[in-house]
Amino acid sequence: MSNEQIITALKSSGMRITKQRRLVADVIVENDGASCKDICCNVKKKDDSIGTATVYRMIRVLEEIGVIDRIDIVKLK
Repeated sequence: MSNEQIITALKSSGMRITKQRRLVADVIVENDGASCKDICCNVKKKDDSIGTATVYRMIRVLEEIGVIDRIDIVKLK
């Protein structure tokens, strides 16, 4: 999925497109399959003023509107 597709989906769901949301979308597109923690770290590298909670909220919203899917990794002992 491209950055513009993510932005369009956010707009369609009634969300404003902020600088922070655009940056998180960019990082997600650039790091396909990355963990939430990796996405958060990469966002912070680009703009350390964006909080962890902001990134996780954005990820949750994208899951809720069907833009991204969560993959749970189970560690076997």
